[in-house]
Amino acid sequence: MTMGKGGVGKTAMAVTIALKLAQKGHPVHLTTTDPAAHIDDQLGSAAELPENLTIGRIDPKKEKKEYIEKVIASKSGSMSQENLRLLREDLESPCTEEVAVFQAFSKSIQQARRKFVVIDTAPTGHTLLLLDTTGSYHKEVLRNTQLSKDRMKTPFMYLQDQNFARILLVTLPETTPITEAAKLQSDLRRAGIQPWGWIANQSLAATGVSDPLLRQRAAEEVPLLEEIKERHSENVYSVPFIAESKIPKKLFELKSETT
Repeated sequence: MTMGKGGVGKTAMAVTIALKLAQKGHPVHLTTTDPAAHIDDQLGSAAELPENLTIGRIDPKKEKKEYIEKVIASKSGSMSQENLRLLREDLESPCTEEVAVFQAFSKSIQQARRKFVVIDTAPTGHTLLLLDTTGSYHKEVLRNTQLSKDRMKTPFMYLQDQNFARILLVTLPETTPITEAAKLQSDLRRAGIQPWGWIANQSLAATGVSDPLLRQRAAEEVPLLEEIKERHSENVYSVPFIAESKIPKKLFELKSETT
């Protein structure tokens, strides 16, 4: 899962990771919970998609509509038309959308039992709201089940399992984005979810720039990258600045190197 504030390149990183995994021969499903993210736009010059890569999208409006229709259909045989109308009005609440998105999110996680699932999440606030819903469901299940924790696993428990879920915080090598990512990491840790690593996207320090001004900018990034490694995560990866709006083929030729 790629997480972070808006505009740091979460979608681009998720697409790149999914394509790299698929190119290695693994079955992969790529999806997003961000309404503003357009995975197809990021694919750009990635040419033909591998047959072992599937792409989806968790659209809150679409998920809510389908959830409402499913609930109405299940009640249509036992309720009058007037009661069905009242039920539909009641289901038009923001809470319904949260539940619908959570169910779609849970289905994506379940797929990871048999394939790699790469999830591009919405910006920080929306992601924390989704995780809050996931955590609330987890607590409700534990409160009402007769099974021991060893015999069950909720979506929240999957996210807490570092052998199952790899959370990647995407940031830019700049002070404000790093601070925002650190706050998100603290929130995740309080929920028992440990991010696996950080990605410093659009890094000039990871390029071979020769322009004096850009070289100065690149030099200013170095202490920030060191700060990430020393204070926040041992697994830090820099992605070089690429002046293209779509993912270029050359990005897939880069070797994964820890800064």
